[in-house]
Amino acid sequence: MLKDFKAFIMRGNVIDLAIGVIIGIAFGAVVKSLVDDVIMPPIGLATGGIDFSNKFVVLKDGAAAAGPYVSVAAAKAAGATTLNYGLFVNNVVSFLIIAFCAFIIVRMVNKLVHPLGTPEVPKTKPCPYCKLDIPITATRCPNCTSQLTGAAA
Repeated sequence: MLKDFKAFIMRGNVIDLAIGVIIGIAFGAVVKSLVDDVIMPPIGLATGGIDFSNKFVVLKDGAAAAGPYVSVAAAKAAGATTLNYGLFVNNVVSFLIIAFCAFIIVRMVNKLVHPLGTPEVPKTKPCPYCKLDIPITATRCPNCTSQLTGAAA
Protein backbone atom coordinates (compact mmCIF):
# COMPACT_ATOMS: atom_id res chain seq x y z
CA MET A 1 0.00 0.00 0.00
CA LEU A 2 2.85 2.40 0.81
CA LYS A 3 4.48 1.58 -2.53
CA ASP A 4 1.23 2.43 -4.38
CA PHE A 5 0.91 5.69 -2.45
CA LYS A 6 4.51 6.62 -3.30
CA ALA A 7 3.86 5.85 -6.99
CA PHE A 8 0.73 8.02 -6.86
CA ILE A 9 2.53 10.94 -5.22
CA MET A 10 5.49 10.82 -7.59
CA ARG A 11 3.32 11.14 -10.69
CA GLY A 12 3.82 14.46 -12.44
CA ASN A 13 0.21 15.63 -12.14
CA VAL A 14 0.12 15.40 -8.35
CA ILE A 15 3.38 17.29 -7.97
CA ASP A 16 2.22 19.95 -10.44
CA LEU A 17 -1.03 20.30 -8.51
CA ALA A 18 0.82 20.63 -5.19
CA ILE A 19 3.09 23.32 -6.62
CA GLY A 20 0.05 25.12 -8.06
CA VAL A 21 -1.68 25.09 -4.67
CA ILE A 22 1.44 26.43 -2.92
CA ILE A 23 1.85 29.21 -5.49
CA GLY A 24 -1.88 29.95 -5.24
CA ILE A 25 -1.69 30.36 -1.47
CA ALA A 26 1.32 32.66 -1.78
CA PHE A 27 -0.44 34.65 -4.52
CA GLY A 28 -3.51 34.95 -2.28
CA ALA A 29 -1.36 36.43 0.50
CA VAL A 30 0.14 38.95 -1.93
CA VAL A 31 -3.30 39.95 -3.22
CA LYS A 32 -4.64 40.26 0.34
CA SER A 33 -1.76 42.57 1.18
CA LEU A 34 -2.35 44.53 -2.03
CA VAL A 35 -6.02 45.01 -1.17
CA ASP A 36 -5.56 45.73 2.55
CA ASP A 37 -2.42 47.84 2.32
CA VAL A 38 -2.47 49.51 -1.11
CA ILE A 39 -5.96 49.64 -2.65
CA MET A 40 -8.34 50.06 0.29
CA PRO A 41 -6.53 52.97 2.06
CA PRO A 42 -6.93 55.34 -0.93
CA ILE A 43 -10.54 54.21 -1.33
CA GLY A 44 -11.10 54.87 2.37
CA LEU A 45 -9.43 58.27 2.01
CA ALA A 46 -11.61 59.12 -0.98
CA THR A 47 -14.71 58.16 1.01
CA GLY A 48 -13.82 60.37 3.98
CA GLY A 49 -11.37 58.20 5.92
CA ILE A 50 -13.50 55.07 6.09
CA ASP A 51 -11.63 51.90 7.09
CA PHE A 52 -13.65 49.16 5.42
CA SER A 53 -12.09 46.37 7.48
CA ASN A 54 -13.79 47.79 10.59
CA LYS A 55 -17.22 48.39 9.09
CA PHE A 56 -19.83 46.21 10.72
CA VAL A 57 -23.36 46.16 12.08
CA VAL A 58 -24.07 44.74 15.55
CA LEU A 59 -26.87 42.21 15.31
CA LYS A 60 -26.81 41.26 19.00
CA ASP A 61 -24.83 42.82 21.84
CA GLY A 62 -22.32 40.67 23.65
CA ALA A 63 -22.85 39.27 27.11
CA ALA A 64 -19.57 40.70 28.40
CA ALA A 65 -20.17 44.32 27.37
CA ALA A 66 -22.78 46.30 25.52
CA GLY A 67 -21.91 48.38 22.47
CA PRO A 68 -20.95 50.58 20.81
CA TYR A 69 -17.83 48.71 19.74
CA VAL A 70 -14.89 50.47 18.12
CA SER A 71 -13.78 47.51 16.00
CA VAL A 72 -14.77 44.06 14.83
CA ALA A 73 -12.17 42.59 17.20
CA ALA A 74 -13.67 44.45 20.18
CA ALA A 75 -17.16 43.24 19.27
CA LYS A 76 -15.94 39.64 18.93
CA ALA A 77 -14.10 39.89 22.26
CA ALA A 78 -17.33 41.04 23.92
CA GLY A 79 -19.20 38.12 22.36
CA ALA A 80 -21.35 40.27 20.08
CA THR A 81 -22.87 38.94 16.88
CA THR A 82 -21.85 41.17 13.97
CA LEU A 83 -22.45 41.49 10.26
CA ASN A 84 -19.01 42.37 8.88
CA TYR A 85 -19.86 44.04 5.58
CA GLY A 86 -16.51 45.88 5.44
CA LEU A 87 -14.55 42.62 5.43
CA PHE A 88 -16.92 41.39 2.72
CA VAL A 89 -16.07 44.45 0.57
CA ASN A 90 -12.35 43.74 1.06
CA ASN A 91 -12.87 40.10 0.05
CA VAL A 92 -14.85 41.09 -3.06
CA VAL A 93 -12.06 43.44 -4.12
CA SER A 94 -9.52 40.65 -3.50
CA PHE A 95 -11.59 38.25 -5.60
CA LEU A 96 -11.86 40.73 -8.47
CA ILE A 97 -8.09 41.28 -8.47
CA ILE A 98 -7.40 37.53 -8.43
CA ALA A 99 -9.94 36.93 -11.20
CA PHE A 100 -8.42 39.72 -13.30
CA CYS A 101 -4.90 38.33 -12.79
CA ALA A 102 -6.08 34.83 -13.71
CA PHE A 103 -7.73 36.24 -16.84
CA ILE A 104 -4.49 38.01 -17.83
CA ILE A 105 -2.48 34.80 -17.25
CA VAL A 106 -4.90 32.76 -19.37
CA ARG A 107 -4.70 35.33 -22.17
CA MET A 108 -0.89 35.28 -22.08
CA VAL A 109 -0.80 31.47 -22.15
CA ASN A 110 -3.26 31.40 -25.05
CA LYS A 111 -1.08 33.85 -27.00
CA LEU A 112 1.96 31.66 -26.36
CA VAL A 113 0.14 28.45 -27.35
CA HIS A 114 -1.70 29.97 -30.34
CA PRO A 115 0.44 32.75 -31.83
CA LEU A 116 -1.35 35.19 -34.14
CA GLY A 117 0.62 34.08 -37.22
CA THR A 118 -0.38 30.41 -36.97
CA PRO A 119 -3.14 29.67 -39.47
CA GLU A 120 -5.95 27.39 -38.34
CA VAL A 121 -6.15 24.12 -40.30
CA PRO A 122 -9.63 23.70 -41.82
CA LYS A 123 -11.58 20.63 -40.74
CA THR A 124 -14.36 20.92 -43.30
CA LYS A 125 -14.77 21.70 -46.98
CA PRO A 126 -17.82 22.59 -49.05
CA CYS A 127 -19.42 19.86 -51.15
CA PRO A 128 -19.00 20.86 -54.81
CA TYR A 129 -22.58 19.78 -55.53
CA CYS A 130 -24.80 20.82 -52.59
CA LYS A 131 -22.38 23.42 -51.11
CA LEU A 132 -22.88 22.19 -47.53
CA ASP A 133 -19.87 21.70 -45.24
CA ILE A 134 -18.54 18.16 -45.03
CA PRO A 135 -15.46 16.64 -43.34
CA ILE A 136 -12.24 17.35 -45.21
CA THR A 137 -11.49 13.63 -45.63
CA ALA A 138 -14.96 12.70 -46.96
CA THR A 139 -15.16 10.84 -50.27
CA ARG A 140 -18.97 10.95 -50.43
CA CYS A 141 -21.23 13.79 -49.31
CA PRO A 142 -23.48 12.67 -46.42
CA ASN A 143 -26.07 15.28 -47.43
CA CYS A 144 -26.54 14.78 -51.18
CA THR A 145 -24.73 11.39 -51.41
CA SER A 146 -22.62 12.59 -54.34
CA GLN A 147 -19.33 10.78 -55.00
CA LEU A 148 -16.51 13.29 -54.42
CA THR A 149 -13.68 11.41 -56.15
CA GLY A 150 -12.41 13.51 -59.01
CA ALA A 151 -14.71 16.41 -58.09
CA ALA A 152 -13.22 19.86 -57.76
CA ALA A 153 -13.39 20.89 -54.11
